[in-house]
Amino acid sequence: MQTTVNIPLAVGALLSAVAALLHLGIIAGGPAWYRFFGAGERLARAAAQGRSYPAIVTLGIAAVLFTWSAYALAGAGIVTGLPFPKAALVGITAVYLVRGVAFAPLVLARGGRVTPFVVWSSVICFAYGVVHLVGLVQQWAVLPRA
Repeated sequence: MQTTVNIPLAVGALLSAVAALLHLGIIAGGPAWYRFFGAGERLARAAAQGRSYPAIVTLGIAAVLFTWSAYALAGAGIVTGLPFPKAALVGITAVYLVRGVAFAPLVLARGGRVTPFVVWSSVICFAYGVVHLVGLVQQWAVLPRA
């Protein structure tokens, strides 16, 4: 049993939880928040029209981020009982890193523009990924496979 808390994964859990809460705030903030945080005009217009799918999509993202936070807490040694923590943390770390590195080139490849949202969200995701990677490397030997 682990006796110390892994700080990078605890920080990673906090970062994912903050991102999840921010997504909930976007729902509450409405169309202006969807626009400000780069969700796109299509989602902002749909939210302004009272359609439910922007909130459903954003709730889904928040749920994923809260789940990732729980897995980071498990990797940090704060919670137990989650299935496949090692595999989950590898996947979470990979998603953050790939999102950080590949999003801007993907936007350009699809004919879009690299906006401040694209740049900042990529930098933030890459930083989240690095924090998770540091913690994952530190915890690798003690993380259960299942």
